Parts: sequence; structure tokens; C-alpha cells
Amino acid sequence: MNTHRIGLISDTHGLLRPEAVKTLAGVEHIIHAGDVGDPNILNALQATAPVTAVRGNVDFTSQLSNLPITDVVQIGDVSIYVIHIIDSLNIDLKAGGFHAVIFGHSHHPEVRDVDGVSYINPGSIGPRRFNTPIAMAYLHIEGTNLKVEPIEFDL
Repeated sequence: MNTHRIGLISDTHGLLRPEAVKTLAGVEHIIHAGDVGDPNILNALQATAPVTAVRGNVDFTSQLSNLPITDVVQIGDVSIYVIHIIDSLNIDLKAGGFHAVIFGHSHHPEVRDVDGVSYINPGSIGPRRFNTPIAMAYLHIEGTNLKVEPIEFDL
């Protein structure tokens, strides 16, 4: 059975920390859950691994405004829905066959299970805001089994 390690980030707000780039080295895919803030961040991430990114509420420069509001990623046997603001979710993830939803916006890391679907917010890897940690996550996938590995930086 193949094992996949995916890098999950969100809310860079124009700041791609060297610690995040180093931590993402060796991942198979990167999912950025919005509020990129600077299109150069996506270019830099592409040098590490393929990137799926969605538009956040601050992504209105010409290049970033072309990002989709939502996207779907298939990794092995797992379907992942990506959206920036979870309160904007307007589909039944379980009925849609999704195993996980990756989201951002709150800057607060979160992992919860709802009706067999993993809801994952990796937290904010950009500028510190709202007294939240600087955080990201790995998503380990084996078959349809998901394991989230939260990563917090002491910066």
C-alpha cells in the first residue's frame, strides 16, 4: 500500500517562512488553503512539490484572483476538498465521497472528524495574528487512512 505525505499550509499573507520551506522538503504535494498574499509564494512552493491552492479573502491581485474558490485533490484513494473559509462550504462532503476538507482563514490549527470526514485547518504559517501559533501540518495518507501531524514553530 502506498504511503503519501502531503504538506498543508494556509494564511501565508505574503510571508513564506524559510522554516516552512525546509519543513515542506520531501512532501509529495502541497495544499495551500488560501490567503496566499503574494503570487511569488506559489512559485517558490512549486519548486518543492506540485501545489494546489485556493483563493482566500485577501487574494485579489491579478494573479491570485484567478485562483479557484474551491478545489479537489485526489491523492491515491483519498479525495480532498479545499476551501479557505469553512463557513462557505455548501456541499455534503460525505455524500460527495470526500475523505477530508482542508481549510484556513481562522489562523487556528484544528483537526476534527464529522461523519467520517476529516476537517483540517493547518493554522497560519504567515505573520502571527490573533495570538495564534505559527503552524502547518503534514497529512499522511495510507490507503484511505488519514493521519494529521500538526507542526508548530517556536518563532
